[in-house]
Amino acid sequence: MQWVAIAPPPGEKSPAPMTVRAQSIPARHEFPEHSHAWNQVVYAVSGALAVAVDGHSFVISPDQAVWLPTGLRHRVGSLLGAEFRSLWIAHEFGEGLPSMATLFAVSPLLQALIVEAAEIAAAPDDDGYATRVTQLILDQLQRAPALPSALPWPRSPALTSLCEALYADPADPRGPEAWGKALGMSGRTLARRFEAELGTSLRSWRRRLRLFRAIEMLGGGRGITETAVSLGYSSTSAFIFAFRSEMGSSPGAYTQRQGRSS
Repeated sequence: MQWVAIAPPPGEKSPAPMTVRAQSIPARHEFPEHSHAWNQVVYAVSGALAVAVDGHSFVISPDQAVWLPTGLRHRVGSLLGAEFRSLWIAHEFGEGLPSMATLFAVSPLLQALIVEAAEIAAAPDDDGYATRVTQLILDQLQRAPALPSALPWPRSPALTSLCEALYADPADPRGPEAWGKALGMSGRTLARRFEAELGTSLRSWRRRLRLFRAIEMLGGGRGITETAVSLGYSSTSAFIFAFRSEMGSSPGAYTQRQGRSS
C-alpha cells in the first residue's frame, strides 16, 4: 500500500519567533521531502512519527522529538496515524541548539508547554502570556537531553514490508527463517541484511519495537493487560517486568505520569 502525500500548508510565513502547527496525520500519510528557511521541532502528542533525514529513517514516540536545523531536507509521516505538533522556530532563535538533526527526550513539562502553545496559537497575546510560553519552550529545548537513537527504520522494500508488518502486529511470532521464506531469501541472508541496514539484529529490534509500541499504546489510553496481549507477552506480569527493566518504572506509573503532564 502506497503512502499518500500531504500538501504543505498554504502561505508559509517565517515564524517570529515561533509558530505552532497542530495537525492530524492519517495512517500512511506523509509530508514529502522538503526543507524550511527556519528551524523545526517534529513532535506528536499521540501516535508515532516516521522521520527520514540525512539518509536515515527512524520512528519516534510521544516522549521523543526531533530538532531539525534551518535548511535541512527531511520527510515526516505516520504509519498508523498521529497527532502532529510542529514547532517552527526562527533561524536566529536556534542559536545554541544543534546544527544537525538531533533526537531528544520530551519532558512532561515540555510536552505540556507544546500542548498549551497549540491551544493558544490563535488567541491574541494581549497580556504577553503566549510570549512567556514561547520563551519557556525555547528554554526547555536548550535543556532537553539528546538521545542516542530512535527506533531505526529500513529503506529497502523487503525489510520495510517486514517492519511494517511487525509494527502493525508486534505479537507476530515469526522468526528470521519464516520471514526469510516469506520474503524469498534464507533466514541467514535476512538476518545479515537486517543487521547491515538497521545496525541491529532482528531480535533486538523487535524488543525495542515492543517497548516503543507499549509507550504508544499506553499513551493512547489502552490498559496494561490489553497492551501486554497486543504485544505478544505471555502474561501481564512478563510485560510489566520488561517495561520496568527498560523504563525504570512500571507501566502504571508511566501512564499516571503522562496523564498528569497532559
